Amino acid sequence: MNYYGAKELAAAYRTVRKNTIQIAEEIPEEHYGFHAAPGTRTVGQMLVHVATSPRFPHQIHAVEHLSDLSKFDFMDFFGTLAVIEQRPHTKEHILALLKEEGERFAGWLDTLDDDFLAEVVTGPMGPPRTRFEMLLGPKEHEMHHRSQLMLIERMLGITPHLTRQMEERMAAMRAPKA
Repeated sequence: MNYYGAKELAAAYRTVRKNTIQIAEEIPEEHYGFHAAPGTRTVGQMLVHVATSPRFPHQIHAVEHLSDLSKFDFMDFFGTLAVIEQRPHTKEHILALLKEEGERFAGWLDTLDDDFLAEVVTGPMGPPRTRFEMLLGPKEHEMHHRSQLMLIERMLGITPHLTRQMEERMAAMRAPKA
């Protein structure tokens, strides 16, 4: 019996994307060109990267339904995404991209069944894994970049919304004792 399936995967992904969108909304557009360190993506590039990266698992699992990743042209696919990242984008466009791409991917996740999620995929990137294991990756990838964005918020003098929410909960718990 599975307690965590496609519906839960889609809901968890939507929660992660919602938090990423809130960060993107809170960072002023004039800081979208900010580099945290030499050789890193700008805030805008990182947000475009996060927005478009679910295209990779969608291509593999939905479009091509590959069970052997050695047949996938990684360099061509990621080269196309890199070109998109490097183009100039407005904050408004990036927010729209985050919303549209996120919901497109989550909507697809909602349609999956347990048999599909149990299928095994092999390839050049380690041991065989189920599609379910692989489809946890986009959420984990986004959370990785979201943590970078939260640190960047701190560098820009912005307290991240998740920190503010936690501080509010802590204050509420202390209030009755005071």
